[in-house]
Amino acid sequence: MGSIFAHRLSNLPGLYAVIGDPIAHSMSPNIHNALFENLNIDAKYEAIQIAKGQLREEIPSLLGRGCRGFNVTIPHKVDIISLLDELDPLAERIGAVNTVLVNNHKLIGYNTDGPGFLESLKQFDKLNINDAKVLIIGSGGAARAIVMTLAMNGGAKLTIANRTLSKAQELLMHSKTSGRAITLDEAESCLAQYDVIINTTSIGMSPQRDKTPLKLQNVKKDAYVCDIIYNPLQTLLLEEAKAKGCYVQNGVPMFIRQAALAFKLWTGRNPDLNQMNNIVYQNMLKK
Repeated sequence: MGSIFAHRLSNLPGLYAVIGDPIAHSMSPNIHNALFENLNIDAKYEAIQIAKGQLREEIPSLLGRGCRGFNVTIPHKVDIISLLDELDPLAERIGAVNTVLVNNHKLIGYNTDGPGFLESLKQFDKLNINDAKVLIIGSGGAARAIVMTLAMNGGAKLTIANRTLSKAQELLMHSKTSGRAITLDEAESCLAQYDVIINTTSIGMSPQRDKTPLKLQNVKKDAYVCDIIYNPLQTLLLEEAKAKGCYVQNGVPMFIRQAALAFKLWTGRNPDLNQMNNIVYQNMLKK
């Protein structure tokens, strides 16, 4: 890890971005540009497509345009780390970065995905996540961020369920927390013991709306079922959970809160979550 780009920073103000591939679908420019306008901040936010393997060539150009911070999405969340000067402890533990702050000629990496999810749970007034038995479905990047954040926050009793058991075991070991790693079949059979169920996989995402990551026959009433997918706004998993008397949450609250945390890192300002929420829903309902 170590940036080679500090000398390329310019004094031009006001550019922020999200980098990834693909990136045209991103709603981040809609959100951040509206926030800049609402808070009278002289800045703009762009979606910039950078192919895998091209970070070292493209980041200097972005910095040369006066970029003061950027979001990182697929496929760059791991690769960007080697180009940074500093890593926030949580991002280091997760092993992935989704937000970069340019500060004092240094590139500093953060991960706001896990904290954004943890913040999103606050909409459940009666849920105390630190006393909860939590089932996390999946073992990819999003699962990693959520598991590490919950582990560092302390208290939650974690179980990771995955189609490939060894990947769940690897994530549990990496999180350095007590818990269980089980198969999806095992999860279905003992579902009633969990207070919170979190789908971190892409199963159920458009266009595969007729699929769910696991069956909910044994889910207990009043469980909290979260799906980090927000396209569609209500997955089949959430439809079935709601029909069984569960509290449900889609991926919008996590999405806007991770964006809000990035915005605060860049500007020092707390954005309007209601405004962000409205922008996402307006864009989703157009589709």
